[in-house]
Amino acid sequence: MIRRHVPWLLLAVLVLTQICYPLTTGVTRARLTVATVVLGYLLSVGHALLSRGPRAALALVAVATGGGFAIEALGVATGFPFGSYDYSGELGPKLAGVPLIIPLAWTWMAWPAWLAAVRLTTPAGRAAGTATAGTGTAGTGTPGWAGHVGRVALATVGLAGWDLFLDPQMVAEGYWVWRDATPALPGLPGIPVSNYLGWLLFAVLLMSALRPLAGPAVAVTDSRDHPMFALYLWTYFSSVLAHAVFLRLPASAIWGAVGMAVVAVPLAVTLLRARRRPVDRPAPQRTGVDTPA
Repeated sequence: MIRRHVPWLLLAVLVLTQICYPLTTGVTRARLTVATVVLGYLLSVGHALLSRGPRAALALVAVATGGGFAIEALGVATGFPFGSYDYSGELGPKLAGVPLIIPLAWTWMAWPAWLAAVRLTTPAGRAAGTATAGTGTAGTGTPGWAGHVGRVALATVGLAGWDLFLDPQMVAEGYWVWRDATPALPGLPGIPVSNYLGWLLFAVLLMSALRPLAGPAVAVTDSRDHPMFALYLWTYFSSVLAHAVFLRLPASAIWGAVGMAVVAVPLAVTLLRARRRPVDRPAPQRTGVDTPA
């Protein structure tokens, strides 16, 4: 029972921390940014460990944290694949020019984006397959080859769409700066289009590697994943509100609302429908009709 409550507790603390963000400025805001990323990282990796076991958690850390650091170090050193940019010193210690919290941010949102894609690409009757933590076994719910490609594509968009909120917000705070920010999306000056293309590239590599490394336990979802769905939807709706009202970034509010909606809106609809007609409860047997009395 405690294992189920831990992710919800971390999510509650994360939400409270994010609510404080627009109410602060300067050094305090930078520290809240770092705290938010660390909390998000602990939430996602902790959930992967508690719900899927060590293999899934280690795979997530390897591909998202390790891969995230590698792609960021490559980007800072060469300008590929995001474009040429530099980080300020406000986000804490750096390694190879990359603040150590940056790979944690990739991991934080990669896990809920993956689970949301799994939920949306699993047939309704099999959405509540049982994933046994630590054993690498799972219930039915794994799609065929074509279905897996669609799942990876949806998870990729689910993660990369987040950057339509993240980059404008962080650039506005001066946490990193682009040396050449052209061409840019309309209304989002200071950030080149190559950045978003780079996100798509790394996200598809990350999501493609996660399932083979993590095993079949990550190919299904169940009620234990509700904190991650809540995290994804909270990130979406709170970001739209924060950018539109508190941070005064209306363009990124629109771009982010459209980008993340590809996953967030269907996820919200799917969860609402499942709440009205739960699929993870066994159908009651009717004596005298389906089974002998």
